[in-house]
Amino acid sequence: MTLQQPDPASNPGLEYFRSLIGQSFKDKSRSPFGRWLAGTLLAVEHGRLEIEFTVRPEMLNPAKTFHGGVIAGIMDDAIGATIFALGKKNFFTSVNLVVDYFAPAKEGDRVIAKTAIIKEGAKIINAQCEIWHAEKNRLLSRGTTNLMKIDVEV
Repeated sequence: MTLQQPDPASNPGLEYFRSLIGQSFKDKSRSPFGRWLAGTLLAVEHGRLEIEFTVRPEMLNPAKTFHGGVIAGIMDDAIGATIFALGKKNFFTSVNLVVDYFAPAKEGDRVIAKTAIIKEGAKIINAQCEIWHAEKNRLLSRGTTNLMKIDVEV
């Protein structure tokens, strides 16, 4: 799928994220949850984004594996950042988020969230996020979501 590439000069959101490649969101994310997650931006382009995270103790469930709620939160936050990088004038909010979990990760593992905009409509955006184990190149989970334009400007 080829997404239409906007003029970067007219998209400050995309340019902002491009300036953050290789940096942690710990002090730079507009999202308080994104700052807590403290991911490092690896790549961004129109409709796609990659962020690396290190699984920390507070991200684990009682079985000492990567908590499904944190995984879903990473997906939601990373997709939100991807939409911000589209340069839209309004925020989009999640209508749903469906997550499939395929394999665990443990404390200290590095994981990479890879997002993609599937369908970019004027009022509804469909997107997906995959979480990959960085060292094993293994798909850990995949989520899809629909987001709806709201009357709040960015």
